[in-house]
Amino acid sequence: MADATCSFGVVGLGVMGSMLALNLAEKTGEKIAGFELDPSKAKAAEAKATKEGLGNAFKAFTDLGEFVKALTTPRRIVMLVPAGKPVDACLTALKPLLAKCDCVVDGGNEWYENTERRAAEFSALGLHYVGCGVSGGAEGARHGPSLMAGGPREAFDLLEPTLKKIAAQVDGPCLGYFGTGGAGNYVKMVHNGIEYGDMQLIGEAFLLLKNTQDEKGVSRTTSNTAKIFEQYNRGPLKSFLVEITAGLLTKRDDRSDAQLVDKVLDACGSKGTGKWTVQEFADKGVACGTVSAALEARYLSALVSQRRRFSSIATVGVHEDLSPRVPEGVLEDALVCAKICSYAQGLSLIRTTALEKGWACEPDSVLRCWQGGCIIRADLLKDFRKAFADEPELENLLMHPSIVTILNKDRIHAWREVVGIAVMRGLPVPALSASLAYYDSLRRPYLENAALIQAQRDCFGGHTYRRSDDPDKAHTTDWLA
Repeated sequence: MADATCSFGVVGLGVMGSMLALNLAEKTGEKIAGFELDPSKAKAAEAKATKEGLGNAFKAFTDLGEFVKALTTPRRIVMLVPAGKPVDACLTALKPLLAKCDCVVDGGNEWYENTERRAAEFSALGLHYVGCGVSGGAEGARHGPSLMAGGPREAFDLLEPTLKKIAAQVDGPCLGYFGTGGAGNYVKMVHNGIEYGDMQLIGEAFLLLKNTQDEKGVSRTTSNTAKIFEQYNRGPLKSFLVEITAGLLTKRDDRSDAQLVDKVLDACGSKGTGKWTVQEFADKGVACGTVSAALEARYLSALVSQRRRFSSIATVGVHEDLSPRVPEGVLEDALVCAKICSYAQGLSLIRTTALEKGWACEPDSVLRCWQGGCIIRADLLKDFRKAFADEPELENLLMHPSIVTILNKDRIHAWREVVGIAVMRGLPVPALSASLAYYDSLRRPYLENAALIQAQRDCFGGHTYRRSDDPDKAHTTDWLA
């Protein structure tokens, strides 16, 4: 392959990078260059390209200088390397080889302030730096991810024709430009926070199904629950996560006669984006009960040995005589309500930060981007888009009449019933419970607990309070006099 014949470059040929490179080669019909320090990964990527009939459209390099020379100008390079120091190391090596107007895209899960720092450094050199969230895992990278971009508008204009071709397609490309700096990384971070909440809610549904009975008083097996999730995926819960849950629950263990999921160690991992999201919610003063509960549940799950020991001690306090029946339809209604709360929290955070920073994160653009390719794609997003199309300045998704209709009386009663049974039976459902508390807090016109806490703060710390009949003036009282 001659010098400067490749239209796009990919740095990092691990699973995501190699898949994205093949997607670029296939969808653009142009030559793509890849760079990888590990020769075995470079060879594996070329072999996969050849196997898929794309061998002439892709070449892997292990020399960074040769890789850069192979790219037409202005160069367009996407990095798929671990966030943090590896990205900085990659950029340190890459920058001296670039020319003005070249564009580098970070396609990893990066903290948005790091992206903004790097973008400023690149701008000073006459270079472009773009943070672009890539969602959909390896399959999405290969066949069509959801792409969430942020950075200089002129850089996005340079990338857009190609990104449109490789993105997932649902009523157009699932590609969004959300503003300067780290806007794209921010939207992807919140996406991952919602993902945490949604996964926890589905996990809690599985816990309930396995530890309660159906309406006929029959206990359920894991195989039974797979069929239930298949049924859920044909209704309002239709989504990628429910679909894969139904599928993975049917996987048999090759070492026993059990389902494989029942042999998985009950300790969840996390890579940091959930923690970032919860920290950002706190920094912006936006409520995030569902996402926070999901993150905390992962931390608790990791205490495997401690939980095993405590289970032998804490043997009382559960209402064994309570009927443990939870009909599938009742649980489905509870999941619908809680799922909506998870999205509402995430969209509220994006709205708050976008207004503060002047980003172009309109809810419809965000939701359109999430309709295909990404992990949190779901049929409900169509209803969310309609709500924001009707009322673009909507403060909270839950407040639109169409969403209130979905959260109807029967569904809310089912939600309360499920949480109540779980609590009485000692089944931990933190995300279902936190979502319900979020809903109930928003629906109460007066929160007595908040009034008391503010009075306490003034009593011991002189923090002042406002009166409901005089909200613009700060008051303080000697409460114990």
